[in-house]
Amino acid sequence: MASRVSPDRSFLKRRDCQMKSVPIALLLAAGCVATAQVTGPNRSSQQGSEPGAFQISVDVALVVLEATIRDHEGHAVPNLTREDFEVFEDGRPQPIRLFRHEDTPVAVGLLIDHSGSMREKLQEVTAGARAFVRSSNSRDQMFVVNFNETVSQGLPLGVRFSDSVEQLAAAVWGHPAVGTTALYDAIVEGLARLQEVAREKKVLIVISDGGDNASKAALDRVLKMAEQSNAMIYTIGIFDPEDPDGKPGVLRRLAHETGGQAFFPAQLSETVEICERIARDIRDQYTIGYSSAAEKRDGAYHKIRLTARSKTGGKLAVRTRAGYSAADAPAAASGVVAK
Repeated sequence: MASRVSPDRSFLKRRDCQMKSVPIALLLAAGCVATAQVTGPNRSSQQGSEPGAFQISVDVALVVLEATIRDHEGHAVPNLTREDFEVFEDGRPQPIRLFRHEDTPVAVGLLIDHSGSMREKLQEVTAGARAFVRSSNSRDQMFVVNFNETVSQGLPLGVRFSDSVEQLAAAVWGHPAVGTTALYDAIVEGLARLQEVAREKKVLIVISDGGDNASKAALDRVLKMAEQSNAMIYTIGIFDPEDPDGKPGVLRRLAHETGGQAFFPAQLSETVEICERIARDIRDQYTIGYSSAAEKRDGAYHKIRLTARSKTGGKLAVRTRAGYSAADAPAAASGVVAK
């Protein structure tokens, strides 16, 4: 008869500690909504599980927000603490579990319209891209998606990300401006590309001069992906007032839902200044995480409201994502992690 070996209790204790540390890393890496709970030895959460096995089940959610705070003059507010914030999900106050205010490296996708109407505008847009990169954290990872009726990668073959000003500018300038506009397809591609990056903080910057008239993806799909993603979307609409394809409402909605901002410069020359402003905006943000009260990861939409109190009593403007869709499994361009 084979001898029965008793488990090493000290080993089990070490393994228990190691396993319990895993969900925290998963929660922080998810960026938007992460779920995890560890069931220890002889506490199986699954019928038929082997006694003593560790099971990870969906039970608790951490929602991570990137928040921009401005005073009444539009200046960044740098010295707020955790106690100065309150966060509400679906109208219910939530305990803040994570608080940080530092310039962390970001993953950024530059989505540039190369339809025929952009031909005379690309020089200024390229200058804006240069200004953005120069004003960003030197450890940021960036890529370029160019789009007309098709969507293509701007960087050279084999180069997935770059922090080079000239390489990123060449990725914008070196693509011809012809054809129509597949804006929604480009956003789908950009959100999917961001999921390849380990950076916790993720941003898309969309520059276009018209509405979508060539995409295979529908607007509803794009909005759903944006709700499930942890990416902030900034949009710059370089619209001709007489253009019937111009749809600023779509750009505003994408920015509002994700905590970004929509810009509509009156003059093309304002593009550089706007790109510099976006770079500063990204670097000045607060990171706030809370344990969600949502009981199900069923794809339902949950509204978020974040407030901040000034230490001097002045009114503060708070910008963060409007809400999120709690999916029950990872999907392309989703910030939801279930393990």
